[in-house]
Amino acid sequence: MCGIIGYIGAKEATPFLLEGLRRMEYRGYDSAGVALVNDGALTTRRAAGKIARLEGTLTAEPAPGACGVGHTRWATHGPPTERNAHPHLSADGTVAVVHNGIIENANALRSLLQGKGYEFRDRQIAFDSKLV
Repeated sequence: MCGIIGYIGAKEATPFLLEGLRRMEYRGYDSAGVALVNDGALTTRRAAGKIARLEGTLTAEPAPGACGVGHTRWATHGPPTERNAHPHLSADGTVAVVHNGIIENANALRSLLQGKGYEFRDRQIAFDSKLV
């Protein structure tokens, strides 16, 4: 089962997001990630495996910001990889998406969006989240 946590405040969001994700570890997951807003720009960090791996990624490549969202994923579409971990960014990088569960009408949405000219650039990732 997925876990979702958000933080908006005066302090750096990363410690709060990581603690929230750790508290949801008992639910089971195969990957984790965060998206943070800093100076109007979104930054994501994701990792397959345990939250400790995500922490290592954040230590090597910090993502500052006082507003963010964290997610643990249990794969339902696509394999448990860093590329499939949430959050996913919109094509222009201005929206980060996390969700829990299956998007039941994913194939219909994909066809609709492709009919309107939207291109799904990365066919290797699970596409249900990209549809949102």
